[in-house]
Formats: sequence, C-alpha cells, structure tokens
Amino acid sequence: MKAIKYILAGVLFGVIMTKSEAVSWYRIQEMFRFQSFFMYGIMGCAVLPGIIIIGLIKRFHLRDTAGLPIQFEAKDKRWKGYLFGGTIFGLGWALTGACPGPLFVLLGCGYGVMLVVIGSALLGTLTYGYCSDRLPH
Repeated sequence: MKAIKYILAGVLFGVIMTKSEAVSWYRIQEMFRFQSFFMYGIMGCAVLPGIIIIGLIKRFHLRDTAGLPIQFEAKDKRWKGYLFGGTIFGLGWALTGACPGPLFVLLGCGYGVMLVVIGSALLGTLTYGYCSDRLPH
C-alpha cells in the first residue's frame, strides 16, 4: 500500500510528459537541430523550481521520508568524465529520441520497441557497474 504514492506519481509524470509532447520524437529532434525552443522551455520550467527547492532544503535542513537529513556533496572537478558521459547520454538520446525517464512513458503509450531501448539502457548500466572500479574517476 505504501507504493501507491509512487505509482500515482509515475502515472502523473507519464500524463504530463505525454500531454506536453515532451516524449515526442519530433519535438526532441527539433531541439537537437535547434529548430524550436519548445523542449528547452520545458526543461527550463523544471530547472527553476529545482533551484528553489534545493535552496529550501539547504536553508531549512529538511529531511527525507526516512527522517534522515538530505545532504548534497560537492561535485568532482574532473570535467573529462562529464564530457564523455554526457556525450554518450546525448548520442543515445538523439538516436532513440528519448532520455531514460520518458522511455517508460513511451512503453506505457504502447511503443513496444522501447523494450529494446530499456534493455540496452539496463545493459549499459550493468556494464558500467561491473567496470566502474577500473575506470579513472
């Protein structure tokens, strides 16, 4: 019964992503070709509340659902890893037309081919987990 709030949040996420056309392959291609501001506007609308919420969490020392303090760790200054990882992420996003969150939304909309993409993403995650001890980070 505790999971119902997470299921409802996922359904709400899916509805918002679908109705805003953020899962549309055409919208994503427009973004990568710099033909439309639409997707950048959607992302910008998510960044501003995120900045405000993180500021509130830090200012009021808020806790998570388990009662533990929420902590933010400083990011590593090695930019090459971020550049490499971001490039792989961006290429996958451009080739599939979806980033990880909307993959499940697209699957829920009936695009069964997204199972291949989800499987590939999971395989990449498992490969990284297996190799992460040997990577220079």
